[in-house]
Amino acid sequence: MLLGALAVFLTFFSVSESKQKDFYTFKVVNSRGKLVSLEKYRGSVSLVVNVASECGFTEEHYKDLQQLQRDFGPYHFNVLAFPCNQFGQQEPGSDKEIDSFVRRVYDVSFPLFSKIAVVGPGANNVYKYLAESSEKEPNWNFWKYLIDVKGNVVDAWGPKVSVKELRPKISDLVRQIILKKKEEL
Repeated sequence: MLLGALAVFLTFFSVSESKQKDFYTFKVVNSRGKLVSLEKYRGSVSLVVNVASECGFTEEHYKDLQQLQRDFGPYHFNVLAFPCNQFGQQEPGSDKEIDSFVRRVYDVSFPLFSKIAVVGPGANNVYKYLAESSEKEPNWNFWKYLIDVKGNVVDAWGPKVSVKELRPKISDLVRQIILKKKEEL
């Protein structure tokens, strides 16, 4: 009886604790090996993308992601890129090689994190959270998760949905931040 009550308590405690987590509560390693708290992006809209350098979607996505960063970055928006080699082995390089490649070829200015697994038993906790929250798990490179200012997943899209198609949704969320800040003045 006591063990049963304890099990119910522990189950409730772990469920309520997991509900308190949001995207911005995680810590990840950037492409230069430094631990980064995603908390620094709270209050901003984020587009989280699992990227690959040798994919058929690479050219279009990197160019459009960088354009989004240029257009909305100054207004509380960030593309957050997580290289992944799980799909077609299309991200074979080291973190340093990936970082150098995307900055040289696509002039990437958005944050790039260390290469991770996004699915399966070895998936990074950030991607476990994203998949559970959206009920959508990546099945290829360039999956995109839109995160609001509070760290909640708004929606997720596969690689066939272009970044340009997401601009209106991102623009609306960024516009809400700007309007709220103006009201506070």
